[in-house]
Amino acid sequence: MRICRLFIVIIALFTVVPACSKKEDKLFYETGRAEAPVKDVPKDIMATQQAFVELVKKVTPSVVNISTISRKKVEQPFFEFSPLFGDLFGDGRPRYRRDKSLGSGFIINKSGYIVTNDHVVRDAETIKVRLSNENVYDGRVVGSDPKTDIAVIKIDAKEDLPVAVLADSDKLQVGQWAIAIGNPFGLDRTVTVGVVSATGRSNMGIETYEDFIQTDASINPGNSGGPLLNVHGEVIGINTAIVAAGQGIGFAIPVNMAKQIVTQLVTKGSVSRGWLGVSIQPVTDEIAREFGLKKARGVLVADVVEGSPAAKGGIKQGDIILDFAGTEIKDAQHLQRVVAATAPGKTVQVTVFRGGREVKLSLTSASADSAGARQARPQGEEPDLLGLMVEEIPSDLRRRGVSGVVVAEVDEEGIAAEAGIQRGDIIVSVNRKGVATRAEYERAMAEAGRRGTAILLVRRGNASIFFSLRLR
Repeated sequence: MRICRLFIVIIALFTVVPACSKKEDKLFYETGRAEAPVKDVPKDIMATQQAFVELVKKVTPSVVNISTISRKKVEQPFFEFSPLFGDLFGDGRPRYRRDKSLGSGFIINKSGYIVTNDHVVRDAETIKVRLSNENVYDGRVVGSDPKTDIAVIKIDAKEDLPVAVLADSDKLQVGQWAIAIGNPFGLDRTVTVGVVSATGRSNMGIETYEDFIQTDASINPGNSGGPLLNVHGEVIGINTAIVAAGQGIGFAIPVNMAKQIVTQLVTKGSVSRGWLGVSIQPVTDEIAREFGLKKARGVLVADVVEGSPAAKGGIKQGDIILDFAGTEIKDAQHLQRVVAATAPGKTVQVTVFRGGREVKLSLTSASADSAGARQARPQGEEPDLLGLMVEEIPSDLRRRGVSGVVVAEVDEEGIAAEAGIQRGDIIVSVNRKGVATRAEYERAMAEAGRRGTAILLVRRGNASIFFSLRLR
């Protein structure tokens, strides 16, 4: 009986032991790199990854976080001024609110000068600048230029500041790597990588002077003012705008444009631009054939302002400007940028196509703020109730069936500017009445002034936009 029991116990032990000796599965697997799923990563991939890592380490300290508090006017219902609604909407005095915003910037020298976007610090009552080491300083605006959306602020730091290095953006090529650093949605010092998708982008309706770098490196709200970099860690642009409807489409101001603006803002707090004194229009294929050009290029001079640098230099109505100061002119916006970048008082060489041949001329640029430039503004000579000055639509657009008046200038302090109306917009109607000429527009605006409101239908590119404006 004992032997039987012993035999049963032995069998039981042999049954249990194998179950206990089974190897348990790991909770997770750590690598000693020998266990990595992919052991032989190509050396060029590893080198590229390490290059980005080193670039970020070197450049990030020069990128700053900018937070502002601004005072914005609150738009009240249009009937707030009626005494019948006084009890409901208060005493009719303007109401204000305090807005907070975040942006980015980068330090350009040891003295504490920082480049950012104008829209990041516009109307700011207080500016706080946070460095990568978490130190926070008060910032002050040294100067700003809304026409290019560039601003310079300064901090008085007690420490040695890391600085960004600026590249030559004229040497950019489509397809080069592009690295954006900023604070999208308040997420501090975020890095995104892409390529330069295009250069020389204009007619975007974002700023007056446009020559954008387009990139697919993600740029989001809060990135504004941060640097766009090349693989050397040099700044090639200032991150500025995105296309809300399209992912992977962002724009940056070329750093070479910024250099000229920043230099003037630091030295004198404002920007002086050159003035030529001509009305221009695109050179179409039809115009090129009529004038004897082999292909459409340059810009056609539709009119010359009497006494202007163009008139004094010998430019005539019907000339096609091909080259200005050694730069071949691509289109009207390009000429506008090149002339604006020319220092007032500088003598430059201009090539025009006249009578079937090229003619060399010499002229001296004047300031866009000069008395002559101000007198050359469209008749109306002063901004209207909305802060606008308008012109008749060019004949080539009119022949294509476009009707309305073109916004020639926008007063930055005016009602229209606050609403978002831009230079180059075409006003199609005022209070639902079509305006095909300046005279019709002026009559419609006089009536709008009596009513106290103006609803404008504006054409911008291929889009039509309604603006409802209350006249003060």
